Amino acid sequence: MMILQAAQAAAKPETIGLGSLILAGGWLMIPLALLSAISIFIFFERFWMVRQASDKMDAGFMAKIRDLIYERKIEQAIQYCRTRRSPVARMIEKGIMNLGRSKADIQAAIENVANLEVSRLESGLPFLATTAGGAPMIGFLGTVLGMVQAFMDMAAAGGSVDLSILASGMYTAMITTVGGLVVGIPAYFGYNFLVARIEKVVFQMEANTIAFMDIVTAKENPMGGRG
Repeated sequence: MMILQAAQAAAKPETIGLGSLILAGGWLMIPLALLSAISIFIFFERFWMVRQASDKMDAGFMAKIRDLIYERKIEQAIQYCRTRRSPVARMIEKGIMNLGRSKADIQAAIENVANLEVSRLESGLPFLATTAGGAPMIGFLGTVLGMVQAFMDMAAAGGSVDLSILASGMYTAMITTVGGLVVGIPAYFGYNFLVARIEKVVFQMEANTIAFMDIVTAKENPMGGRG
């Protein structure tokens, strides 16, 4: 009975835990882990910011602004924009504050704020793009280093080459490759997802800029305005 149990134990394949696999990947797993943690933080933080920027807009915003401007309630229009706390509202607020100047000056002031708002929304995205391209390269570096280590172990072993001798280098080669892809692929998709969401916000900003400039034009030409 004991012999049978010993045979079954010997036949059972040895399993390696996740922690052991990560450690087998070597020191390159440290920068990959740091890149992964920072990328996850940036993605969810940017996702929340972009979602807030798009959710705070309502369909009646520009209609309310138009009515306040036509009624010459400029201060109320500015305060209304400040209560919205969205990129579009801050952009329109700047335009209202420049009423009375030329349309070119108004549009330039709006575009300056729009550029700042877009830059704020895109903060952190270059890091995601760099991680998407850099993490697989780090994994490839680990592959090369692992293969070099394996050949060095083979040379040190001389004529008697055992698979256990090559195991350390092969683990480093394969695990760092997998680690680089595991970090890089989500960063790539996360980056493109956020870019698509930001483009929708930019479209809203452009649409509201056109609507505001139409209000300015109608205000300057009452016969072409509300009548």
